[in-house]
Amino acid sequence: MLTLKLNPDLLECGTDEAGRGCLAGPVTAAAVILPDDFNNSVLNDSKQLTEIKRNQLKPIIEDSSLTYGVTHIFMEEIDEINILNASILAMQRSIEQLKPQPEHIIVDGNRFKPYHNTPYTCVIKGDGKYLNIAAASVLAKTYRDEFMEKIHEEFPMYNWKKNKGYPTVEHRDAIRKYGITKYHRKSFRLLPEQLTLDLK
Repeated sequence: MLTLKLNPDLLECGTDEAGRGCLAGPVTAAAVILPDDFNNSVLNDSKQLTEIKRNQLKPIIEDSSLTYGVTHIFMEEIDEINILNASILAMQRSIEQLKPQPEHIIVDGNRFKPYHNTPYTCVIKGDGKYLNIAAASVLAKTYRDEFMEKIHEEFPMYNWKKNKGYPTVEHRDAIRKYGITKYHRKSFRLLPEQLTLDLK
């Protein structure tokens, strides 16, 4: 059973990201503040939920939350500042969208950077412990999946509709066959045998 939040007395947001390990597409983060009376027996870490369950939960979270924000950080910025910094920036930009602003932030994982003067706590596997992080994980995943399904129409040969940009065998075989697109992260090792990538 997940707990609503870490600090019951504070206005607290949970934040999480999706797509950090992908070869293509953005890294997407969300931040959510849930009301104190929020309860949902299905909500859990998005990785533990089926796609159908995540899509069912998305409007419930959006309608129930006091406030939420979602941010994509795209490939060019990921390549420029690296994926860890991009993930943290996506979470911070999502928190910026919250009205009201939180008094405390709980972050899924073990890395974050100060956001203004707001205290924060990193929680490893937090999306399986706190409902507000789980809610953020579902929004980050569903918004990112929607984006990947949209760009799948442009480049169907990579089957992003199914693999969402993750380094599956099928995705890597398509990179070998067709090369890379504007949606691929050029700073990533896109193929296991890749030593350098000719980007001319």
